[in-house]
Amino acid sequence: MARDTNLLSLGLEDRDRLNKELGGGIPRGSIVLIEGDYGAGKSAISQRFSYGLVQEGASVTLLSTELTVRGFIDQMHSLEYDMVKPLLKEELLFLHADFDSGGAFSDDDGERKELLKRLMNAEAMWRSDVIFLDTFDAIFRNDPTFEALVRKNEERQAALEIISFFREIISQGKIVVLTVDPSAVDDDAIGPFRSIADVFLELEMVEVGTDIRRQINVKRFAGMGQQVGDTIGFSVRSGTGIVIESRTVA
Repeated sequence: MARDTNLLSLGLEDRDRLNKELGGGIPRGSIVLIEGDYGAGKSAISQRFSYGLVQEGASVTLLSTELTVRGFIDQMHSLEYDMVKPLLKEELLFLHADFDSGGAFSDDDGERKELLKRLMNAEAMWRSDVIFLDTFDAIFRNDPTFEALVRKNEERQAALEIISFFREIISQGKIVVLTVDPSAVDDDAIGPFRSIADVFLELEMVEVGTDIRRQINVKRFAGMGQQVGDTIGFSVRSGTGIVIESRTVA
């Protein structure tokens, strides 16, 4: 069967079934929202996406608010996703948003940086086929301009300005992936992103007996290839990476 050229494959089909479960890949020109509480697996899914995309020939930028380059390499290595070669070959651009101990993104003289504006003006990070912002709510919460709008109850206006920028990026056929912890940001701020996301994946942890299981709830998937499952069970295993769990009947 011919591959849909509008989809960027998530690859690794010999290792897991994630690409198949998601219909063969992510449509070009999409905003992807991955939402989930702390520990639900947002970063692990982003890392699996980014590794598979690079293996399939896509260029990727991954901005992390949590991991340093060393931490990123170590974590990817623990999941058997070797990112050293893609980093050296510049197939993957990894960036660390370095918040200080107080949670602020500051320069050498202590002045709060206009983080969102700086990101939008960082041309190099938007050259890739796929751009991950993990976690996007941390960038939101630590930007002084956004904070000022929050104090005026104008979160929605700030969100719409950022969305306008993202729409310009995806009009070039690129994909922007945002991970968000919904417990860390107001619904008024995240609501517009939920509304405009072409692909909206909600990660959750579910208690099954004494076990905690993770699952991806596919809330929206515009431009899907083959059929996409509504719910995809998965686990994160050291030395293996993401494992798609077989469906079980309760």
